[in-house]
Amino acid sequence: MSKTKKGAGIGTAAGAAMGAIIGRAAGNTAMGAIIGAAVGGVTGGVIGRRMDKQAEEMKRRLPNAKVERIGEGIVVEFESKVLFAIDQSALTTSARKNLNDLSAIMKKYPDTNIEVQGHTDNTGTDSHNQELSDKRAAEVAQYLTSRGVASNRVTTKGFGESAPGYTNDSDEGRAQNRRVDFLITANDKMKEDARIEAEKSGK
Repeated sequence: MSKTKKGAGIGTAAGAAMGAIIGRAAGNTAMGAIIGAAVGGVTGGVIGRRMDKQAEEMKRRLPNAKVERIGEGIVVEFESKVLFAIDQSALTTSARKNLNDLSAIMKKYPDTNIEVQGHTDNTGTDSHNQELSDKRAAEVAQYLTSRGVASNRVTTKGFGESAPGYTNDSDEGRAQNRRVDFLITANDKMKEDARIEAEKSGK
């Protein structure tokens, strides 16, 4: 088996089920969604290499974000202290600058889909936190499209307090849980282009 095949990840048949299982087990909604969307095989390896390039540019140009390559996708995390005031969904001035930089990169790489995931800490009621996370995700998505990112590439999902990435037992941990994650995965065009490239390579 070539290095490309070894690094290509899980196959399509098991992708959705394994993604859901891993996502629930780890409490990591981003990882679960990306693994669930995986193509796998040599095609997945081609997609992964393309995502490597995009992730490297994001790391250079988004100093206020954590950028991770996971499977065949990318997770970009912005904390609410960068994007939002506490208990607010309106974007701050600094947030707009960060999202301007992100949207510029997303327009440069049009063959990807973006899921915007909103999260909160555990203060407040479940219903309030769910609504707040929905609003935060929607506000960010709307701003991205206003900056020229095609609306058919962008979806949103709010998780309220249900998927903490950090402890809620400290002020610092709760601040980190007031976050928005961006899940970047291959769209149908990238998948088809990658399939054709994989077939030509014959590996």
